[in-house]
This record gives sequence, C-alpha cells and structure tokens, in this order.
Amino acid sequence: MFHYLGLLIRRVLLITDHVIFTALMYVLSFLPTSILNRFYPRLFWAWSRSFVRALDVDLNLLQNNAKSLPEQYLLIANHPSAFEDIGIPSLFNVHSLAKIEVKHWPIVGRISHAAGTLYVRREDRNSRREAYEDILDAVKEGKNVALYPEGGCKGRRIFETFHYGVFDISLRTGVPILPVFLHYEMQEQFEWKDGETLPQKIWHYLTLSNNRVNYYVFDAIDPGRFSNKEEYMEYVHGRYLEWEGRYLE
Repeated sequence: MFHYLGLLIRRVLLITDHVIFTALMYVLSFLPTSILNRFYPRLFWAWSRSFVRALDVDLNLLQNNAKSLPEQYLLIANHPSAFEDIGIPSLFNVHSLAKIEVKHWPIVGRISHAAGTLYVRREDRNSRREAYEDILDAVKEGKNVALYPEGGCKGRRIFETFHYGVFDISLRTGVPILPVFLHYEMQEQFEWKDGETLPQKIWHYLTLSNNRVNYYVFDAIDPGRFSNKEEYMEYVHGRYLEWEGRYLE
C-alpha cells in the first residue's frame, strides 16, 4: 500500500510542478519577441521534459549512431502519434514544424508559438510552400529544424512515400538529415484518433498500461551523397522501411 501511495504522491508532485511551469511559460510568452528569442527556446526544452515527466512516459533515447551529432541538422522522424510534439523537443535542440491547429490550442499553442515553432496547413499548397520557405530561412539562420516527411500522423506503419521538401532543403543548404525512428510499445494507446481533443489525449497518456517509448537516433545523412531529391528521398524512405522491419515486426 505504501508503494502505491508513494507513486501517487510522486505523480501529483510532477503534475503540480508542470502546471506551475506552464503558468510561468504562458506569462513569459507575452514578452516581446526580441527578448523571448534570447532564452525561451531553451526554456521550452525544459518545459517539454517537464511535460514528459508529468505524463509519466518512459521516454528512451537509444543512440544507434556511430558518429557524434553534427553541429546543425534537419531532424526527421516517422509520425505515429502526437506525443512527439513534446517528445522530440525534450531530447533535441530543435524548432519543430507542426500543423497549424497546434498554434490555436489553448495555452500550449501560445507557448509553442513563442518558442519558435513553425506551422503548416497540410491541406493547403500555398501554406506548404510558405512552410518550406520558413524552414529554409530557419536553417540559414543556423537553427535545427524537426519535421515529419510523412506529412502528418500516418499510424505505426511507415507511409508509402515521403514528401520531398526536407530533402530539397538539405541539398540546397548542405545541412545533413538526422533520422530518428519512433517506436511506441503500446502504439494504439498513443495514436491520436479522429475527433479526440487534447485533454482526452492527455488523459490517455496518464492512464497507459505500457508507457515505454523508444526513440532510435541514427547517423546523420550527408546530402553530398545524392544528385537529386528523388534519389535522396528514396534512400531515406528505404532506411525507414528497414527500421520498421527491425523494430515493429
């Protein structure tokens, strides 16, 4: 009984800590952008880690890379869940590309916007083009950007193709792609079902029967190995299919 009581107390303390942190982040988000840019992205990393702890998700970064991470990179990952919106920035120093709906979420949307998150309206061609230019500008400024070349949450299986944008940007800038493969041991509980609200999804995370999450990071891929974005995309997509067979079968 004392063991379970201890776990309950720990959970309450972690949630309380995150609520207080979130209130602070929300208040700070009203500061001028020129001031926020000096410290808020780094604070967002700590806030994301606090969020992961509050949800009591067992997030593991498994380093399958033989080389050190490059100074700058374009991080890509498969997109089986919405959890990676906080999981990825809790582990990597990145500015993420997210669907435009995230910007309008209560409290969280304002925090993510203040942290420098980039947004795209996936079904809008013009918005996708603008997002491409935003990512390109961020890379030219020396930032790391995280995005999902499947173009949205496609479930636990790798989608049949990837969008070309990130591969084109990598070729144009010379910035390598850092591939991360995401594996949720209880995938169905992590998936965002149609019609689910953010509070409902958070409740699902809090009541998981298996909370283990594995993020596998591999060696960065040099764009100099490829002559065009099609060849580049097909190679990387093939690697993801290999990892799918290794970790999901």
